[in-house]
Amino acid sequence: MTHYLSLYLTFLLVFVSFGVSAQDPLLDIMQKELTREFDELKKQEIPPYFMSYKIGERSNIDIVGSFGCMERVNTANYRQLATQIRVGSPELDNFHEIKGLNPMMSQTRIQLPVENNEAAIRQILWQATNENYYQSIQRLTQIKGSMAVNVPDDDKSPDFSKCAPVKFYEPQMKTILDKGVTEKLTNKVRLYSKVFAQSKAITNSSVRFQIVFGRDYFVSTEGSKIVENHPYFNLFISGNVLAEDGMDLSLNKTYFVTDLKNLPNDDLVISQINEMVKKLEELKLAPVVDPYNGPALLSGEATGVFFHEIFGHRIEAARMKSDNDAQTFKNKVGQQVLSKNISVIFDPTISDYKGFKLSGSYSYDDEGVKSQRVEVVKKGVLTNFLTNRTPIKGFEQSNGHGRGQIGYIPVARQSNLIVESDQILSESDLRKSFVEELKKQNLTFGYYFKSVSGGFTMTSRIMPNAFNVTPLEVYRVYADGKADELVRGINLVGTPLAMFSEIEAVGGELGHFVGTCGAESGGVHVSSICPMMMVKKIEIQKKQKSGNTKPILDRPF
Repeated sequence: MTHYLSLYLTFLLVFVSFGVSAQDPLLDIMQKELTREFDELKKQEIPPYFMSYKIGERSNIDIVGSFGCMERVNTANYRQLATQIRVGSPELDNFHEIKGLNPMMSQTRIQLPVENNEAAIRQILWQATNENYYQSIQRLTQIKGSMAVNVPDDDKSPDFSKCAPVKFYEPQMKTILDKGVTEKLTNKVRLYSKVFAQSKAITNSSVRFQIVFGRDYFVSTEGSKIVENHPYFNLFISGNVLAEDGMDLSLNKTYFVTDLKNLPNDDLVISQINEMVKKLEELKLAPVVDPYNGPALLSGEATGVFFHEIFGHRIEAARMKSDNDAQTFKNKVGQQVLSKNISVIFDPTISDYKGFKLSGSYSYDDEGVKSQRVEVVKKGVLTNFLTNRTPIKGFEQSNGHGRGQIGYIPVARQSNLIVESDQILSESDLRKSFVEELKKQNLTFGYYFKSVSGGFTMTSRIMPNAFNVTPLEVYRVYADGKADELVRGINLVGTPLAMFSEIEAVGGELGHFVGTCGAESGGVHVSSICPMMMVKKIEIQKKQKSGNTKPILDRPF
């Protein structure tokens, strides 16, 4: 299985209220049809024992510009439905793995009317339920046939865990920006993107505000009723240059606030874009790095992506149940897997950590389970996994990490990743330790990864269990004290267990990464807060080139 992480910016508004409202028409329609369908299907020869409906409601505004001009201002309103039906029993149901086949992950994303027309909505719910039910009983038949001719499963835990019903309701929020606010953001896009036009080196640029007012509805036959708001604003600023050898190079800048009033002022943003442009001009002329194996220094941002890829995806419990998964850490609970001074926490219950705003936050996951703080590594020892309602041996209850994009079956996924240590070095001491390690290995230089755009990893047995982190800004650091040198054209690669054994120290300032993680259950919002990190040995390989040639003509402005 391949998983990817991409960078973006989120502005999060929170509207919280407790108690269940009977005044939400959509919630009432969903509950009414779910009850009717479940009562009827229970009379069938193969009845369902669990059903749920989830509807994702979105109101989007997209404001995009480049080189001082607007490219688009789009608005969209839509609703999407996901149904889940489980037939058989919690011990063995239609979600059980069929050996040799890919697990059932994706569903058809079904569009619903944006108006609360009961007849129209119930008609679509009925059609989706009917189709899903027949698919479910067909799959259960396949599963039983497969089990009759294949060796028994190693993990004999149930296919579904019990969950007490919950009720959570947030009131409707305002989903339309005032005209003056939209115009203000549009003017900012023009102002910011115009800065890129001042450099002939810039080939592409983009400034984007993406406003999403999300509202999710969940009802289940267990009695759960959950309505939770997920509004956010994305701001993404990026620029590209093309090197003489055809390598396409990019940098981006992101901001994260919880209120539009807290956006940085225009002068600060413009000055930071000017710095980005200058850095891109330098990057275009920077030397290309050859493959390297040796010490590396990672910023807090890079450390966050590093841990997300090499560790986070390997402690998401649901996929460990599959025979196709490498199960890197499944049998290592209670063992030391990291340095004794490092702890790793995933906490979707908080939206703020030491002043950093987090986007992987939610009150209830996509299976109706309350979110929980999970300490997966305590002082270097593996203590827990991220779990959803697909149990694995020894971890049979969900800790609220069942997540999935609408149209995908939720599985255990990451949330807010936090790396903590009780031995934090200062940045200068960490750098000093890095230089000492270079000298110890008789190397004249190593590399400092300052910013990254994301990465990907493989966790299946049929592929090498490797990871790849994509750097944006990397510096060659010399052991003799010579000034750091900007370089280009490399990716950070390796295998998880080897990398863990090489982590030497952490320190410096905390770094913040906010992004979208893509895996078998679609894209979900995640974030990380991590210190800088020094690794004794890491491998880098050359980055793929685009092959584009330098434009014959200069830009017309």
